[in-house]
Parts: sequence; C-alpha cells; structure tokens
Amino acid sequence: MSSAFAALRNLFLRPWLLAALAASASAILLLIASIGLAMHQVQQSEREQMNAKGERFLERLEQIFGQLREGVDQLQAQPLRGCSPQMLAALQQVGFNNRFVFEAAYIDGETRCSNRLGEHSTEPVRPPDIQGPTYSYWLNTSTEPNDNLAALMLGRGHFRISTSRGHLSDVVDLPPGGSLLVVLDNGMRAVPVLGPAQAWPPTPDWSLDVANSMWELPDHLIYRMPTKSPDYQLVLITPRASLPLKMNGVIWLLFPGSLLLAWCIGWLVLQLVRQRQSMSSELQGALRRGELQVLYQPILELNSRRCVGAEALVRWRHPDGTLTSPDLFIPLAENTGQIRQITDFVLQRVLEQLGQLLRANPQLYISINLAACDVMVPRIGRVAARLLALHHVAASQIAFEVTERGLIDVVVARDNLQALRSVGHQVLIDDFGTGYCSLAYLQTLPVDCLKIDKAFIDALGHDAASSGVAPHIIRMAHALQLRVIAEGIEYEDQALLLNSEGVNYGQGWLFAHPLSARQFAELVTRGRRRGPRRIDDEA
Repeated sequence: MSSAFAALRNLFLRPWLLAALAASASAILLLIASIGLAMHQVQQSEREQMNAKGERFLERLEQIFGQLREGVDQLQAQPLRGCSPQMLAALQQVGFNNRFVFEAAYIDGETRCSNRLGEHSTEPVRPPDIQGPTYSYWLNTSTEPNDNLAALMLGRGHFRISTSRGHLSDVVDLPPGGSLLVVLDNGMRAVPVLGPAQAWPPTPDWSLDVANSMWELPDHLIYRMPTKSPDYQLVLITPRASLPLKMNGVIWLLFPGSLLLAWCIGWLVLQLVRQRQSMSSELQGALRRGELQVLYQPILELNSRRCVGAEALVRWRHPDGTLTSPDLFIPLAENTGQIRQITDFVLQRVLEQLGQLLRANPQLYISINLAACDVMVPRIGRVAARLLALHHVAASQIAFEVTERGLIDVVVARDNLQALRSVGHQVLIDDFGTGYCSLAYLQTLPVDCLKIDKAFIDALGHDAASSGVAPHIIRMAHALQLRVIAEGIEYEDQALLLNSEGVNYGQGWLFAHPLSARQFAELVTRGRRRGPRRIDDEA
C-alpha cells in the first residue's frame, strides 16, 4: 500500500502532469459553469421577452374589447333596425370611430348588412364560446392565416362587431408554433385566438388559481394573463425551440474564453510546482552544504533572570548572507518529508555544539520542535537515544516541543509522547491556545509544560478580547500541575505581570534575541543576563 501511495505521489509531483490535470479540470469546470450561466441568462431573457409580449397582448386586448363593447352598445342603443341606408351609415360610423373595429354588422334572420360594403358579413354558425348576461363572444371565427379576416367577435342583440387578426398580430409576432389562447370552462378548454390549437391542459396539475403567471415546461413557456372576467383567462404559449439555437452561438463565445483561462491556470500551476520543486531542491542542497544553522532562544527564570534552557531554532542563511524565513521553508519541508532530515540535523547540531555545556550543567535543557510526522511515529526516540549515547548527554536535557495542530490523532500521539517521556525527555505544548486541543485531551497527554503564544502575551494589559486568555491558561496549567513558559516577552512590565500571575519562566527579546552556540554558552557560564542581540550581530 505504501509503495502504491509513493508511486502515486511521485506521479503527481510531475509538473507537466499536474499542470495538464489542473488545466483540464479548470476547462471542464469553467465550461460547465459558463454554459450554466449562459443558459440561465438565455432563459431569463426568454422569460423577460415572454412577459413583455404578454403585457403588450393584454394591453391591446383590453383596448380591443373596450372598443368592441363601446361600438355594440352604441348600435344597440340607437333605434334603427333593419338594413336601411341609415343603418348602413350607423354601422360605417362605428367602424370609422373605432380603430380596432374590423366589421360592424346587423343580423336578423335572413336580413344582413355590414359596414364592409359589397362583402358578405361573417356570422359564426356555432354557438358563442362565451355567453354572458349582456354580451356573446365568438373566438377564432376564422382559422385562415389572413390578417384581414375576423378573429374575435362580440355580439349583443342583432348586432355583431369583430376585430381582425391583424389588429392582434401587429403587436407581437408569435414564433412558429406559438398561440394566444382563451381558456374557458374553469381552465379545462382552450380556444386559440391566434396560432394553432394546443394540447390542453398543458400539465396534469394545471390550475387557473396558481399565483405565478409564468410556467416553464421543458418544451414550452406559458404566460397566464389575468383578466377582469372570471369566465375566461388569456394564455400565451410559445415553444422553446429557440433555446438550443441561442446556446450554440453562446457556446462559440464561451469555448475559447474558457480554454484560454484554463491554459492560464495550468501555466500558473506549472510555475508554482516548479518553484516548489526548485525550493525543495535548494533546501536539500542547503542541508548538504551546511547552509542551515541552529540558533538558541534563551529561556529564563523570571524571578532570578537565570537561564535554565533554550529553544533551538533553525535558520537558512544563504552564502550571500540573505536569510529565508522559516515560515517559507518549514511548511515546505513538512509537505515534502524533508522535515525529518531537518529535525535530525538540529538534534545532532545541538549535541555537537552544546554537548559539553549540557554535561557541565545537568539542570540545563534544550527544547527541539517536532513536526506532526514525528509526533505520530516513534522514529525520533530512536534517533535521540543514539545521539545522546554518543555525546553522553542525559535524556532529561533534551525536551521536545509539539504544537496542538500537530496532534492529528491524539491517541497515537499520546502513546509516542509517553514513550519519549518514559526515557526522561520533557514534553512541551508550543503556542498553546492557538490550536484545537481541548482540556479533556490535555488531561490525558503526557505533558510537562505549556508555552503561551506571543499573541496572548501582547494582549496583556489591553482591552483586547484575548487579554484574558493568558491568565486562563496559567490557571489551567497550575490546576494540572504543569509549568508555564511565556513566549515573546518584549517589555519589563509584561515580565512583572506574568510573574505576578504565577508564570516562572519566559523567553523573548526582553532577555535576548536568538544567540549562536558560543553566545549562549557565554550567557550560561557567566551566569548573567544577556543584553538584546540580533542574529546579524553574531561573531
């Protein structure tokens, strides 16, 4: 299993492969997202166009029905009957006065006359589609696609007034297959006014009582227009066959843009992987060339200001004197597995540089940071045992610092830390309060000391929300009978306040900057406080 994982890991460390995978995945995701967005925009545009058409139709229909009612009321109110010249003049006058009146006619048995001189008036032979108390309505009185034929007819008494199909179709051109329907019989029957007949009802759950005016079906859009009459509803229905055609044009715009952006993402991934591998190779070379060095941050007793130990810090100094921040190369080393070599290097360098000092001062200790990979396996214990035996240094003088974030599996970590502690090593929790280690877990871990993160030390004496964290950690550590080390002390009042809170140990620039091995040995052997010194001041 491990060999398969290693082969897979090596495969994915190839820059071109990673770049190609990133570009391919980006292209697919971008195309899917772009097509989805384009479809949403096309559908939104389609809905807006449908709403606009429906509103224009409704406005025109209200005007038409208003004029038809006004005309037929005017004819019904006048006393003339029969087809006298005066009646023809009255019918013609109604046609002249109302823009949307196509034909005004008088019908009484065999007696017929119309304002359309010389033309036979149109009378539907079927019963009215809508029979109201005052008016009768005939819908789609002619199915021929001719704008100069009647489409709607209104009747009252012996008078009939109709409008032509052209008066409706000049507002909005219906697409092929689209229809303007009048829905009757409580939504169970639909009569086309414009366009072909449609299958009705469109869906099994169709109802005139629904609140939404727009219905979206896979192949049709249905727009329901409210009317003042409870006897009928107006419905505009159009096919959605235009959607794929619109999408074809949009895709041709999205396709090259998505590919170009995916290529840019692949190129960036390639550069990042190469840079990462380049730094990884440089780090490996730095280990071989001895460019890594170990400095020591003294840990002092706050009461006496006596040095009791130090934290070993690794620095990468290039031949030209420039430094690479540990924040850059330590995470890289953890991800590539090189952190184990660095930890072994630090442990070996500490014992080589300070072995004599540690043997001469049995109470002095040096703490070394452990990465998560070394917390989860017992490897470092064997390495430390071999080096300690070689340099004749007691295990109690080498402490190991672990962070809360390094405790991935608390049960496994507890067993490995207990193995280190059982041979005499001290175990410290570094940057306590910044991770996720609960009190319940802390009680079960084999720990000797908590180190309070600098962020909480800086908040002491201020009104910041985190100003009470440090005192809380101190009280918790005392309850668990653990020692406390405050990190990042820069001012005397911080040291005094911490000491008054029961913190016995601290480290920070107030006491000393990171020191070389020779400077740290001088600090211990002379037994005096060292003034602040930067690493650039080393001899």
